[in-house]
Amino acid sequence: MYNNIKLLLIIIFGNLLNFTNAHAFDNERSVKPNVILIVADDMGVGDISAFNEGLSETPKLDKLIDESVYFNQAYAGSPVCAPSRAALLTGRYPHRTGSVTLSQKNFPDLTRIKKDETLISDIFSNNGYVTGLVGKWHSGMGEGYHPLDRGFHEFIGFNIGTDIPNYFEYQLDVQGEYQSFSGEYLTDVLTREAIDFVRKNKDNPFFLHLAHYAPHRPLSAPEETIEKYLDRGFDENIATVYAMIEIMDIGIGDLVDELDELGIREDTIIIFTSDNGPDPLVGERFNLDSRGAKYYVYEGGIHVPFFVSWHGVISPAKRDEVIHFTDVFPTLIDICDLQIPDALKKIDGGSISGLLYGETENVRLPDLRFWQWNRGVPYYSHNAAIREGDWKLVKPFVTMRIPDSESNALPNLFNLADDPSETIDLSEEYPERYNRMRVLLRQWSREMEWDRMKIEN
Repeated sequence: MYNNIKLLLIIIFGNLLNFTNAHAFDNERSVKPNVILIVADDMGVGDISAFNEGLSETPKLDKLIDESVYFNQAYAGSPVCAPSRAALLTGRYPHRTGSVTLSQKNFPDLTRIKKDETLISDIFSNNGYVTGLVGKWHSGMGEGYHPLDRGFHEFIGFNIGTDIPNYFEYQLDVQGEYQSFSGEYLTDVLTREAIDFVRKNKDNPFFLHLAHYAPHRPLSAPEETIEKYLDRGFDENIATVYAMIEIMDIGIGDLVDELDELGIREDTIIIFTSDNGPDPLVGERFNLDSRGAKYYVYEGGIHVPFFVSWHGVISPAKRDEVIHFTDVFPTLIDICDLQIPDALKKIDGGSISGLLYGETENVRLPDLRFWQWNRGVPYYSHNAAIREGDWKLVKPFVTMRIPDSESNALPNLFNLADDPSETIDLSEEYPERYNRMRVLLRQWSREMEWDRMKIEN
Protein backbone atom coordinates (compact mmCIF):
# COMPACT_ATOMS: atom_id res chain seq x y z
CA MET A 1 0.00 0.00 0.00
CA TYR A 2 2.78 2.42 1.00
CA ASN A 3 4.78 1.91 -2.20
CA ASN A 4 1.61 2.23 -4.29
CA ILE A 5 0.84 5.58 -2.69
CA LYS A 6 4.37 6.80 -3.39
CA LEU A 7 4.22 5.66 -6.98
CA LEU A 8 0.88 7.38 -7.43
CA LEU A 9 2.29 10.63 -6.09
CA ILE A 10 5.20 10.46 -8.51
CA ILE A 11 2.85 9.85 -11.45
CA ILE A 12 0.36 12.54 -10.47
CA PHE A 13 2.82 15.28 -9.70
CA GLY A 14 5.64 14.34 -12.04
CA ASN A 15 8.14 15.00 -9.31
CA LEU A 16 11.50 13.41 -8.95
CA LEU A 17 11.36 11.81 -5.55
CA ASN A 18 13.44 8.72 -5.08
CA PHE A 19 11.61 6.66 -2.49
CA THR A 20 12.87 3.31 -3.78
CA ASN A 21 16.56 3.30 -2.94
CA ALA A 22 17.72 -0.22 -2.21
CA HIS A 23 19.75 1.03 0.73
CA ALA A 24 16.90 2.79 2.52
CA PHE A 25 16.65 2.19 6.23
CA ASP A 26 17.23 -1.43 7.15
CA ASN A 27 13.91 -2.68 8.49
CA GLU A 28 15.68 -5.44 10.42
CA ARG A 29 16.99 -2.88 12.91
CA SER A 30 15.06 -2.89 16.18
CA VAL A 31 14.31 0.84 16.07
CA LYS A 32 13.86 3.50 13.46
CA PRO A 33 16.68 6.03 13.35
CA ASN A 34 16.56 9.22 15.34
CA VAL A 35 17.13 12.43 13.40
CA ILE A 36 18.82 15.64 14.57
CA LEU A 37 18.54 18.47 12.05
CA ILE A 38 20.88 21.32 13.04
CA VAL A 39 20.59 24.67 11.27
CA ALA A 40 22.91 27.59 11.92
CA ASP A 41 21.79 31.13 11.07
CA ASP A 42 23.69 33.32 8.58
CA MET A 43 26.72 30.99 8.56
CA GLY A 44 28.73 30.51 5.39
CA VAL A 45 30.86 27.63 4.18
CA GLY A 46 33.88 29.85 4.80
CA ASP A 47 33.07 30.07 8.52
CA ILE A 48 34.14 26.45 9.07
CA SER A 49 37.81 26.16 9.97
CA ALA A 50 38.27 23.10 7.74
CA PHE A 51 37.61 25.40 4.77
CA ASN A 52 39.22 28.67 5.91
CA GLU A 53 42.71 27.54 6.96
CA GLY A 54 41.97 28.13 10.62
CA LEU A 55 40.56 31.66 10.58
CA SER A 56 37.82 30.39 12.89
CA GLU A 57 37.86 27.47 15.33
CA THR A 58 35.30 24.74 14.67
CA PRO A 59 37.07 21.49 15.62
CA LYS A 60 33.84 19.63 16.41
CA LEU A 61 32.26 20.47 13.05
CA ASP A 62 35.55 19.64 11.31
CA LYS A 63 35.54 16.21 12.96
CA LEU A 64 31.89 15.63 12.06
CA ILE A 65 32.61 16.54 8.44
CA ASP A 66 35.39 13.93 8.37
CA GLU A 67 32.86 11.38 9.61
CA SER A 68 30.05 12.44 7.27
CA VAL A 69 28.94 12.65 3.69
CA TYR A 70 29.71 16.29 2.87
CA PHE A 71 28.05 17.97 -0.11
CA ASN A 72 30.29 20.49 -1.83
CA GLN A 73 27.42 21.98 -3.83
CA ALA A 74 24.58 22.30 -1.34
CA TYR A 75 22.05 25.11 -1.59
CA ALA A 76 19.64 26.74 0.81
CA GLY A 77 16.05 27.28 -0.25
CA SER A 78 16.44 31.07 -0.27
CA PRO A 79 19.06 33.73 0.51
CA VAL A 80 17.05 34.73 3.61
CA CYS A 81 15.74 32.94 6.65
CA ALA A 82 11.96 32.37 6.65
CA PRO A 83 11.55 31.15 3.05
CA SER A 84 14.70 29.05 3.30
CA ARG A 85 13.32 27.27 6.35
CA ALA A 86 9.99 26.79 4.62
CA ALA A 87 11.74 24.90 1.82
CA LEU A 88 13.65 22.79 4.35
CA LEU A 89 10.56 21.87 6.37
CA THR A 90 8.20 21.16 3.45
CA GLY A 91 10.33 19.96 0.54
CA ARG A 92 8.66 22.62 -1.60
CA TYR A 93 9.81 25.93 -3.01
CA PRO A 94 9.00 28.58 -0.42
CA HIS A 95 6.74 30.55 -2.76
CA ARG A 96 4.34 27.60 -2.88
CA THR A 97 4.15 27.58 0.92
CA GLY A 98 3.38 31.29 1.23
CA SER A 99 6.59 32.10 3.12
CA VAL A 100 8.43 34.46 0.81
CA THR A 101 10.04 37.30 2.72
CA LEU A 102 11.91 38.19 5.89
CA SER A 103 10.25 40.56 8.36
CA GLN A 104 7.51 38.95 10.43
CA LYS A 105 6.69 42.30 11.99
CA ASN A 106 6.06 44.02 8.66
CA PHE A 107 4.78 41.03 6.69
CA PRO A 108 3.20 38.46 9.02
CA ASP A 109 1.15 36.99 6.15
CA LEU A 110 4.22 36.57 3.93
CA THR A 111 6.50 34.92 6.49
CA ARG A 112 4.46 31.93 7.52
CA ILE A 113 3.94 28.48 6.08
CA LYS A 114 0.31 27.95 5.07
CA LYS A 115 -1.70 25.78 7.40
CA ASP A 116 -2.52 23.27 4.66
CA GLU A 117 1.17 22.55 4.07
CA THR A 118 2.63 19.32 5.46
CA LEU A 119 5.83 19.81 7.46
CA ILE A 120 8.45 17.14 8.04
CA SER A 121 7.57 17.42 11.75
CA ASP A 122 4.01 16.38 10.87
CA ILE A 123 5.32 13.32 9.06
CA PHE A 124 7.58 12.26 11.92
CA SER A 125 4.86 12.87 14.50
CA ASN A 126 2.36 10.79 12.53
CA ASN A 127 4.92 7.97 12.34
CA GLY A 128 5.28 7.65 16.10
CA TYR A 129 8.30 9.90 16.62
CA VAL A 130 8.68 12.35 19.49
CA THR A 131 9.31 15.69 17.81
CA GLY A 132 11.06 18.70 19.26
CA LEU A 133 12.14 22.16 18.12
CA VAL A 134 14.83 23.98 20.04
CA GLY A 135 15.68 27.50 18.89
CA LYS A 136 14.44 29.66 16.05
CA TRP A 137 11.04 29.04 14.44
CA HIS A 138 10.47 32.00 12.05
CA SER A 139 7.84 30.05 10.13
CA GLY A 140 4.61 31.63 11.28
CA MET A 141 2.95 33.93 13.79
CA GLY A 142 -0.70 33.88 14.79
CA GLU A 143 -3.26 31.29 15.80
CA GLY A 144 -2.50 27.88 14.36
CA TYR A 145 1.03 28.75 13.29
CA HIS A 146 2.85 27.95 16.53
CA PRO A 147 5.33 25.03 16.36
CA LEU A 148 3.09 23.04 18.70
CA ASP A 149 0.40 23.32 16.01
CA ARG A 150 2.79 22.23 13.25
CA GLY A 151 3.80 18.75 14.29
CA PHE A 152 6.19 19.50 17.16
CA HIS A 153 5.45 17.98 20.56
CA GLU A 154 8.04 20.08 22.38
CA PHE A 155 9.22 23.63 21.74
CA ILE A 156 11.60 25.94 23.50
CA GLY A 157 12.74 28.84 21.42
CA PHE A 158 11.52 32.03 19.78
CA ASN A 159 9.68 33.20 16.72
CA ILE A 160 10.69 36.83 16.24
CA GLY A 161 14.06 38.52 16.60
CA THR A 162 12.76 41.13 19.04
CA ASP A 163 12.61 38.32 21.62
CA ILE A 164 16.41 38.26 21.46
CA PRO A 165 17.66 41.83 22.05
CA ASN A 166 20.89 40.33 23.37
CA TYR A 167 22.31 36.81 23.67
CA PHE A 168 22.54 37.32 27.45
CA GLU A 169 19.08 38.90 28.01
CA TYR A 170 16.12 37.44 26.12
CA GLN A 171 12.79 35.68 26.22
CA LEU A 172 12.06 32.13 25.12
CA ASP A 173 8.73 30.47 24.45
CA VAL A 174 8.62 27.27 26.53
CA GLN A 175 5.68 25.11 25.45
CA GLY A 176 3.63 28.18 24.60
CA GLU A 177 4.55 30.26 27.66
CA TYR A 178 7.22 32.95 27.60
CA GLN A 179 10.03 32.94 30.15
CA SER A 180 12.76 35.53 30.66
CA PHE A 181 16.41 34.51 30.71
CA SER A 182 19.24 36.60 32.10
CA GLY A 183 22.97 35.93 32.23
CA GLU A 184 22.87 32.58 30.43
CA TYR A 185 24.33 32.74 26.93
CA LEU A 186 21.58 31.84 24.43
CA THR A 187 23.60 29.32 22.43
CA ASP A 188 24.55 27.45 25.60
CA VAL A 189 20.90 27.32 26.70
CA LEU A 190 19.81 25.93 23.33
CA THR A 191 22.55 23.30 23.53
CA ARG A 192 21.44 22.35 27.04
CA GLU A 193 17.81 22.04 25.97
CA ALA A 194 18.76 19.92 22.96
CA ILE A 195 20.74 17.56 25.18
CA ASP A 196 17.86 17.37 27.66
CA PHE A 197 15.47 16.47 24.84
CA VAL A 198 17.76 13.66 23.72
CA ARG A 199 18.13 12.33 27.24
CA LYS A 200 14.38 12.32 27.84
CA ASN A 201 13.64 10.54 24.59
CA LYS A 202 16.60 8.19 24.25
CA ASP A 203 14.33 5.14 24.39
CA ASN A 204 11.96 6.40 21.69
CA PRO A 205 12.56 7.38 18.08
CA PHE A 206 12.85 11.17 17.99
CA PHE A 207 13.16 14.03 15.55
CA LEU A 208 14.97 17.06 16.95
CA HIS A 209 15.27 20.28 15.00
CA LEU A 210 18.02 22.32 16.65
CA ALA A 211 17.74 25.76 15.08
CA HIS A 212 20.61 27.83 16.44
CA TYR A 213 20.49 31.63 16.22
CA ALA A 214 24.27 31.97 15.97
CA PRO A 215 25.90 33.83 14.33
CA HIS A 216 22.88 36.03 13.55
CA ARG A 217 22.69 39.57 14.92
CA PRO A 218 22.63 40.97 17.60
CA LEU A 219 26.30 40.08 17.77
CA SER A 220 27.36 39.06 21.25
CA ALA A 221 29.59 36.48 22.90
CA PRO A 222 31.68 36.06 26.05
CA GLU A 223 34.44 38.67 26.10
CA GLU A 224 37.26 36.17 26.56
CA THR A 225 36.27 34.33 23.39
CA ILE A 226 35.95 37.55 21.40
CA GLU A 227 39.34 38.72 22.69
CA LYS A 228 41.04 35.69 21.19
CA TYR A 229 39.96 36.73 17.70
CA LEU A 230 40.66 40.41 18.29
CA ASP A 231 44.23 39.39 19.10
CA ARG A 232 44.42 37.77 15.66
CA GLY A 233 43.67 41.09 13.99
CA PHE A 234 39.94 40.79 13.25
CA ASP A 235 37.68 43.77 13.82
CA GLU A 236 35.08 43.70 16.60
CA ASN A 237 32.23 42.38 14.46
CA ILE A 238 34.10 39.54 12.76
CA ALA A 239 35.82 38.60 16.02
CA THR A 240 32.39 38.34 17.64
CA VAL A 241 30.96 36.31 14.76
CA TYR A 242 33.82 33.79 15.01
CA ALA A 243 33.38 33.66 18.79
CA MET A 244 29.67 32.93 18.37
CA ILE A 245 30.43 30.15 15.90
CA GLU A 246 33.08 28.66 18.18
CA ILE A 247 30.63 28.44 21.09
CA MET A 248 28.00 26.85 18.85
CA ASP A 249 30.64 24.37 17.67
CA ILE A 250 31.46 23.40 21.25
CA GLY A 251 27.78 22.81 21.96
CA ILE A 252 27.33 20.62 18.90
CA GLY A 253 30.29 18.58 20.09
CA ASP A 254 28.65 18.20 23.51
CA LEU A 255 25.43 17.02 21.85
CA VAL A 256 27.29 14.40 19.81
CA ASP A 257 29.19 13.28 22.92
CA GLU A 258 25.84 12.81 24.66
CA LEU A 259 24.67 10.51 21.87
CA ASP A 260 27.81 8.43 22.45
CA GLU A 261 27.25 8.40 26.22
CA LEU A 262 23.68 7.21 25.77
CA GLY A 263 24.73 4.55 23.28
CA ILE A 264 22.48 5.86 20.51
CA ARG A 265 24.98 7.47 18.15
CA GLU A 266 24.61 4.68 15.59
CA ASP A 267 20.82 5.03 15.79
CA THR A 268 20.94 8.75 15.08
CA ILE A 269 21.22 10.65 11.80
CA ILE A 270 22.78 14.11 12.18
CA ILE A 271 22.32 16.76 9.51
CA PHE A 272 24.07 20.13 9.72
CA THR A 273 23.54 23.15 7.50
CA SER A 274 22.88 26.91 7.52
CA ASP A 275 19.79 28.79 6.37
CA ASN A 276 21.69 31.14 4.04
CA GLY A 277 25.03 32.84 3.58
CA PRO A 278 26.77 35.40 5.81
CA ASP A 279 25.09 38.68 6.69
CA PRO A 280 26.88 41.52 4.85
CA LEU A 281 25.66 44.07 7.41
CA VAL A 282 28.14 42.80 10.01
CA GLY A 283 31.11 43.16 7.65
CA GLU A 284 32.80 41.10 4.99
CA ARG A 285 34.56 37.89 5.95
CA PHE A 286 36.10 34.97 4.10
CA ASN A 287 33.56 32.85 2.22
CA LEU A 288 35.47 30.95 -0.49
CA ASP A 289 35.63 34.07 -2.71
CA SER A 290 31.93 33.66 -3.42
CA ARG A 291 30.06 36.59 -4.89
CA GLY A 292 27.34 38.12 -2.77
CA ALA A 293 26.07 37.22 0.68
CA LYS A 294 22.79 36.89 2.51
CA TYR A 295 19.94 38.56 0.55
CA TYR A 296 21.56 37.76 -2.83
CA VAL A 297 20.90 34.75 -5.07
CA TYR A 298 24.57 34.75 -6.03
CA GLU A 299 26.59 31.87 -4.58
CA GLY A 300 27.51 33.76 -1.42
CA GLY A 301 23.87 33.97 -0.43
CA ILE A 302 22.64 30.45 -1.17
CA HIS A 303 25.64 28.06 -1.20
CA VAL A 304 25.74 26.62 2.32
CA PRO A 305 27.56 23.95 4.34
CA PHE A 306 25.66 20.67 4.39
CA PHE A 307 26.62 17.24 5.69
CA VAL A 308 24.98 14.07 6.93
CA SER A 309 26.44 11.81 9.60
CA TRP A 310 25.10 8.36 10.48
CA HIS A 311 27.89 6.76 12.44
CA GLY A 312 28.51 3.14 11.53
CA VAL A 313 25.90 3.15 8.77
CA ILE A 314 27.04 5.53 6.01
CA SER A 315 30.68 5.92 5.04
CA PRO A 316 32.37 9.33 5.00
CA ALA A 317 32.63 10.88 1.55
CA LYS A 318 32.63 14.14 -0.39
CA ARG A 319 29.92 14.56 -3.01
CA ASP A 320 29.79 17.07 -5.87
CA GLU A 321 26.14 16.66 -6.88
CA VAL A 322 23.98 19.77 -6.63
CA ILE A 323 21.53 19.38 -3.76
CA HIS A 324 18.89 21.74 -2.36
CA PHE A 325 16.95 22.22 0.87
CA THR A 326 13.87 20.76 -0.83
CA ASP A 327 15.73 17.41 -0.95
CA VAL A 328 15.82 17.01 2.84
CA PHE A 329 12.10 16.22 3.24
CA PRO A 330 11.99 13.33 0.74
CA THR A 331 15.38 12.06 1.90
CA LEU A 332 14.25 11.70 5.51
CA ILE A 333 11.02 10.01 4.43
CA ASP A 334 13.14 7.62 2.38
CA ILE A 335 15.86 6.64 4.84
CA CYS A 336 13.53 6.56 7.88
CA ASP A 337 10.90 4.57 5.94
CA LEU A 338 8.10 6.93 6.92
CA GLN A 339 4.47 6.60 5.87
CA ILE A 340 3.19 9.63 3.97
CA PRO A 341 -0.34 11.01 3.66
CA ASP A 342 -2.35 10.32 0.53
CA ALA A 343 -2.88 14.04 -0.06
CA LEU A 344 0.76 15.09 0.15
CA LYS A 345 1.33 18.06 -2.15
CA LYS A 346 3.88 18.16 -4.94
CA ILE A 347 7.42 17.86 -3.61
CA ASP A 348 10.04 19.87 -5.48
CA GLY A 349 13.09 17.99 -4.24
CA GLY A 350 14.36 14.46 -4.59
CA SER A 351 15.82 11.92 -2.20
CA ILE A 352 19.61 11.94 -1.84
CA SER A 353 19.66 8.68 0.10
CA GLY A 354 21.48 6.91 -2.74
CA LEU A 355 24.24 9.50 -2.60
CA LEU A 356 24.60 8.88 1.13
CA TYR A 357 25.26 5.22 0.40
CA GLY A 358 27.66 5.93 -2.46
CA GLU A 359 25.29 5.05 -5.28
CA THR A 360 24.12 7.27 -8.12
CA GLU A 361 22.26 5.04 -10.61
CA ASN A 362 18.88 5.21 -8.87
CA VAL A 363 19.17 8.80 -7.67
CA ARG A 364 16.72 11.06 -9.47
CA LEU A 365 17.23 14.69 -8.58
CA PRO A 366 15.70 17.68 -10.35
CA ASP A 367 17.69 18.96 -13.31
CA LEU A 368 16.70 22.54 -12.50
CA ARG A 369 16.97 24.50 -9.25
CA PHE A 370 15.46 27.93 -8.56
CA TRP A 371 15.70 30.84 -6.12
CA GLN A 372 14.09 34.26 -5.77
CA TRP A 373 13.75 36.88 -3.05
CA ASN A 374 12.83 40.49 -2.52
CA ARG A 375 11.20 42.29 0.38
CA GLY A 376 7.44 42.11 0.43
CA VAL A 377 5.32 40.57 -2.30
CA PRO A 378 7.50 38.71 -4.85
CA TYR A 379 8.66 40.50 -8.00
CA TYR A 380 10.20 37.63 -9.92
CA SER A 381 12.27 39.95 -12.10
CA HIS A 382 14.26 40.86 -8.98
CA ASN A 383 17.05 38.74 -7.54
CA ALA A 384 16.11 35.40 -9.11
CA ALA A 385 18.22 32.51 -10.36
CA ILE A 386 18.04 29.15 -12.09
CA ARG A 387 20.77 26.52 -12.09
CA GLU A 388 21.05 23.70 -14.64
CA GLY A 389 24.17 21.59 -14.38
CA ASP A 390 27.13 23.96 -14.23
CA TRP A 391 25.10 26.80 -15.73
CA LYS A 392 23.44 29.51 -13.68
CA LEU A 393 21.29 32.38 -14.89
CA VAL A 394 20.89 35.29 -12.47
CA LYS A 395 18.46 38.19 -12.54
CA PRO A 396 20.43 40.84 -10.64
CA PHE A 397 19.74 42.11 -7.16
CA VAL A 398 18.05 45.51 -7.46
CA THR A 399 17.15 46.93 -4.07
CA MET A 400 17.13 46.10 -0.37
CA ARG A 401 13.93 48.11 -0.11
CA ILE A 402 10.49 46.95 -1.16
CA PRO A 403 10.44 47.16 -4.98
CA ASP A 404 7.66 49.24 -6.51
CA SER A 405 7.83 47.76 -9.99
CA GLU A 406 9.31 44.97 -12.06
CA SER A 407 13.00 45.21 -12.95
CA ASN A 408 14.24 45.68 -16.51
CA ALA A 409 17.79 44.58 -15.65
CA LEU A 410 18.99 41.86 -18.00
CA PRO A 411 19.98 38.49 -16.52
CA ASN A 412 23.58 37.26 -16.53
CA LEU A 413 24.72 33.77 -17.48
CA PHE A 414 27.58 32.08 -15.63
CA ASN A 415 29.35 28.74 -15.85
CA LEU A 416 30.12 27.82 -12.25
CA ALA A 417 32.59 25.09 -13.15
CA ASP A 418 34.88 27.63 -14.82
CA ASP A 419 33.79 30.72 -12.94
CA PRO A 420 32.63 29.91 -9.37
CA SER A 421 32.88 33.60 -8.40
CA GLU A 422 30.27 34.55 -11.03
CA THR A 423 32.32 37.30 -12.67
CA ILE A 424 32.13 36.42 -16.39
CA ASP A 425 28.79 36.96 -18.13
CA LEU A 426 28.44 34.46 -21.00
CA SER A 427 25.01 35.55 -22.21
CA GLU A 428 26.27 36.85 -25.57
CA GLU A 429 28.52 33.85 -26.14
CA TYR A 430 25.77 31.31 -25.51
CA PRO A 431 22.53 33.03 -26.67
CA GLU A 432 20.55 29.81 -27.15
CA ARG A 433 21.22 28.57 -23.62
CA TYR A 434 20.70 32.08 -22.26
CA ASN A 435 17.27 32.47 -23.82
CA ARG A 436 16.21 28.95 -22.93
CA MET A 437 17.07 29.44 -19.26
CA ARG A 438 15.29 32.79 -19.23
CA VAL A 439 12.14 31.06 -20.45
CA LEU A 440 12.47 28.29 -17.86
CA LEU A 441 12.88 30.83 -15.07
CA ARG A 442 9.86 32.76 -16.33
CA GLN A 443 7.76 29.58 -16.42
CA TRP A 444 8.81 28.65 -12.90
CA SER A 445 7.95 32.15 -11.68
CA ARG A 446 4.45 31.91 -13.06
CA GLU A 447 3.91 28.51 -11.51
CA MET A 448 5.17 29.72 -8.12
CA GLU A 449 2.93 32.78 -8.13
CA TRP A 450 -0.08 30.69 -9.13
CA ASP A 451 0.53 28.37 -6.19
CA ARG A 452 1.32 31.19 -3.78
CA MET A 453 -1.99 32.89 -4.48
CA LYS A 454 -4.10 29.78 -4.01
CA ILE A 455 -6.51 29.95 -1.10
CA GLU A 456 -5.65 27.49 1.67
CA ASN A 457 -7.80 24.39 1.92
